[in-house]
Amino acid sequence: MATDIKDTTHAVEAAAVMKLLPARPRLLALGEPTHGEDTLLDLRNELFRQLIEQEGYRTIAIESDCMMGLAVDDYVTSGKGTGTGTLDEVIEHGFSHGFGASAANRELVRWMREYNDGRPASDRLRFAGFDGPLEITGAASPRQALTALHDYLAAGVDTDLLPCTAETLDRLLGADDRWTDPAAMRDPAQSEGQSAEAKELRLLADDLVALLDAQTPHLITATSRDDWDRARLYGRTATGLLRYHFWMADTSPIRMTRLIGLRDSMMAANLLALAERGPALVHAHNSHLQRDKSTMRMWDQPLLKWWSAGALVNARLGKEYAFLATALGTIRHQGVDTPPPDTVEGLLYALPENRYVIDSHGLATALGNTRPASRVSPYYGYSPLDPAHLAGYDGIVFVKDVPQS
Repeated sequence: MATDIKDTTHAVEAAAVMKLLPARPRLLALGEPTHGEDTLLDLRNELFRQLIEQEGYRTIAIESDCMMGLAVDDYVTSGKGTGTGTLDEVIEHGFSHGFGASAANRELVRWMREYNDGRPASDRLRFAGFDGPLEITGAASPRQALTALHDYLAAGVDTDLLPCTAETLDRLLGADDRWTDPAAMRDPAQSEGQSAEAKELRLLADDLVALLDAQTPHLITATSRDDWDRARLYGRTATGLLRYHFWMADTSPIRMTRLIGLRDSMMAANLLALAERGPALVHAHNSHLQRDKSTMRMWDQPLLKWWSAGALVNARLGKEYAFLATALGTIRHQGVDTPPPDTVEGLLYALPENRYVIDSHGLATALGNTRPASRVSPYYGYSPLDPAHLAGYDGIVFVKDVPQS
């Protein structure tokens, strides 16, 4: 069996990845089983460079706040000497979830700006966050996205077409800390999401998005396609946040299941918009990119089950979506030691090299009727591969040992 498994392995290179796929996908998703490990992000960066050079990829999208990511995109697409801030400022304000602390993310941003310097706009690399402005402890105020959408429309269409004034939005939004109170994640009664003002804002946001759609031919000509795309992002984010806040105020037993599903729906909408722009490398946790239903335990809640962004995008794009799951052997600094030999990770750990791309369909054939055991993680921040999901992967990236960043 070991010989057969070894025959399914390849070097971690873009060319090897593409040989596993029927055609170049519009979205190539690379998952990770844990966050915060620069070894995995360095591998992502290396693969992105190869995809740029060999396959014409020009966009990378990561599991970070889509609104904050606009600052990173502005920085990497602008020429040196422009007023888009310093690298330090962009790293501090352009990433959510603490991802700005990663040396690999910093190097990605630095390198992308250097690559773009002097290139025509059509050939520049682009950066995107595709997560909503959401954290585990709560959600952002819809103010930034909603007012940015209103400002864009107010500058581009007849005032009489606007459903409200900026002052009306400001009054209804109120103080931002009404929306961002972390207590609302545990206690629905603390949420602003089902107040009279929030319900009116949902209707106005819907009208603003409808106006944006209706005025598309004029707005693309009067501004630019990039500006219009960004306005669409504002619209998706404003309506998504208002919907998320509404259900934060829900008291039913399926509240958390609904919220986590809404988050991935926002992710999926952002990814589908990016797919319109051209091929992109997508990087996020495996659970947000897999085709199978995702599961997670959270606090004292029953097991949460939801369709991930990857599953939603795959349903729309079919073969133009591809997913590589990343598996790993050890993260010893987090208490994750040598995997049991009867798990997927254990079988791959027995191979001699430190990292591979594995043909997951070939691996399934090599295993035959043998179903590997499920690995149990001693570290809450690491999720082993589910052997039952092997058929849903286009490939597996395996990293044997992950040293401390």
